[in-house]
Amino acid sequence: MRINLCALFGLLLGGAAHAQGLPRENPVPGGIALLPLAPDSEPVPVVHFDGHRVMVARHNGRWEAVIGLPLTLTPGPQTVAVNTGRGANRDYSITVQAKEYAAQHITLKNKRMVEPNAEDLARITREQEIIRRAFATWTDEPLSSLSFRMPARGRISSVFGLRRFFNNEPRQPHSGIDIAAPLGAPIVAPFAGTVIEIGEYFFNGKTIFIDHGQGLISMFNHLSRILVTRGMHVKPGQKIGEVGKTGRVTGPHLHWTVSLNDSRVDPMLFLPGKKPRNE
Repeated sequence: MRINLCALFGLLLGGAAHAQGLPRENPVPGGIALLPLAPDSEPVPVVHFDGHRVMVARHNGRWEAVIGLPLTLTPGPQTVAVNTGRGANRDYSITVQAKEYAAQHITLKNKRMVEPNAEDLARITREQEIIRRAFATWTDEPLSSLSFRMPARGRISSVFGLRRFFNNEPRQPHSGIDIAAPLGAPIVAPFAGTVIEIGEYFFNGKTIFIDHGQGLISMFNHLSRILVTRGMHVKPGQKIGEVGKTGRVTGPHLHWTVSLNDSRVDPMLFLPGKKPRNE
């Protein structure tokens, strides 16, 4: 569904993704909205949604805002703020459609992964701050395209957005996709970027964060080996790690999260020709 526009305005200079193609639009919580703006002969707009800077891409002769929609977003009308080149802030309107995600029940033998002790909780709090900062990263990195490749070969064992229950206890929705693969199977960068964080976390296990630019961040969890370092630039298809079963898991797999303007969105929307199975 195409987004409603309020008006067209002259726009400020700023960073933009010079993209051949855009991700698949799906304006639901956890999806992506595309908002056409001015002709790309105009200055690049500066766009914000829900308090976060938004990617702007050149597409078919126009600037378009590529907006990540949080899973917690209330369906209905939403406001996108555009700072124009005429010294004014203008609001655009988009409509977010309702979506009901399926439930998933998982049984974990390690009870600490469901009910962490006090020491675990202190560790989790520290790690959550590191993760928060990584997802909030913004760099004005020009992008040559917005088409990803799968970071690992295997069966998609868990789709995006599932309402999760661990040992019948409700937890946060599934904010990525799980790819079941053998222990030690290669994990590659789905898109070019810079490694901004690595570590081993209580829930996520061995983890890599890659900043692709313009508020687009990938996170890879549960690895057995990390083969990159902070600050390293990686190319599409470059091996960055190996599949493992570290952290909160029931078996070896890769959990892949994609974050856009600090909103976790369905990675399948960035994969050409692949329709999300949860639609």
